[in-house]
Amino acid sequence: MLSDDAYVARRLQLLGEWDAALAALGPDAEPELRAEIAVDRWFFQIEGHEEAEKAVAALDPASPTAHLLTARLAYSRLLFQRGPRTDDRAVAEAGYRAAVESGDEKQRAWAEYHWAVLLDNIDEDPTGALPLYETALDVATKYGDGYFESYIIRHLAPHKEPAERMSMLRRSLHLRAALGARPQTIAAQALLADNLPENDPERAELMRTFRPGAEELHIGWLLHED
Repeated sequence: MLSDDAYVARRLQLLGEWDAALAALGPDAEPELRAEIAVDRWFFQIEGHEEAEKAVAALDPASPTAHLLTARLAYSRLLFQRGPRTDDRAVAEAGYRAAVESGDEKQRAWAEYHWAVLLDNIDEDPTGALPLYETALDVATKYGDGYFESYIIRHLAPHKEPAERMSMLRRSLHLRAALGARPQTIAAQALLADNLPENDPERAELMRTFRPGAEELHIGWLLHED
C-alpha cells in the first residue's frame, strides 16, 4: 500500500507536476519512485538530466527498475540528441534486455515495450519492434491496464492502416484523459492532430487545446516541434 507521500507524489506525477511530486517525497521515500519521477520529468521537459541520472544511480543496479530507467535515459539522449554518448544504443538495449529477464510480468512487458520503441524510433526496424509491441499489449490487456495500453497503441498506430491507426490514436487519447494523465493526454492530442488533414476542424481544435497545456507543463519536445 502506498504511503500518503507516495500517493500524493504519484497523483502529482500524473498531472505533470514533477517538481511538486519530487518535493512531496520525504527523505525516507522509496528511491525507485523518486527515480521514476525524475526520469519522467527529464523525458517530458528535457530538463533535469543530472538529477535523474543521480536518482537512478542510487538504486540497486541489479534491480529491474534500475535496468529499465538506465536504458530509458540512454534512449532519450539518443532520441532528443541531448548529450548522446557513444555507448547509448548498446546501454539502452542491454538495460531493456536485463529488465525483461529479471522483472515480474508487467515489468517485463514495460521493458519489451520500451525495447520496441528503441528498435522503432532509433533503428527504424519495425520488423523487430512489432512482436514486442504485441507481446506488451497482450499483458496490458490481460491486466486491464489502460495507462500501459495507451502507450503501446500510440506506437503501434503508425504501423496500421489509416482507419485502424486513427481508432488507436483516439483510444490512446481517451484512455489517458479518463485516467487524468495530463502530459500523456496532451501528447496524444498532438499526435492525433498531426495525423489529421490540414483542413480538418478537429485538427484545428486539437491544436488550440494541446499547445497551452504543452507550454504550461514545459513539454520540451512538443514545444520544439511547434
